[in-house]
Amino acid sequence: MREEDLPAHLIVPDGFAISKSRGAFSNHNGPVYEASGDGDVRSGLFILDRHCNSMGFLHGGMASAFADRSLAMAVWAATGRASVTLKLSLHFLETVRLHNWLEAHPRVISNAHELVQVTADLLIDGKKLAARADATFRTLRRRKKQG
Repeated sequence: MREEDLPAHLIVPDGFAISKSRGAFSNHNGPVYEASGDGDVRSGLFILDRHCNSMGFLHGGMASAFADRSLAMAVWAATGRASVTLKLSLHFLETVRLHNWLEAHPRVISNAHELVQVTADLLIDGKKLAARADATFRTLRRRKKQG
């Protein structure tokens, strides 16, 4: 989905821009937004119909995919390396409803011997805690391009 396909009443919060790092999976399930400030690794997503379960709120699988992507971006920012998820767990605390803005606030806990521990709070409208994600990633050899 393209940003221009969002319902008109959904306004992207200041300081966020559509992600340029998008594969086929993310293109299908997005659009995902990234904070534009230097060193700011937050991500955001509007909850659309296709992100919802049969009860009309955010599907756990979509929450997991969004959290995984957000955590991986934090690993990339901290290490300059691509990574793969070894473990991901989510603790769901609140229902996320259609058209809510979901924002991930990831942070690296530890980075040693190619293993990176990360956590993220997933916040509704940047305020109310909806879930907490914890993960372990293994970094790969591929590094950020210099320049």
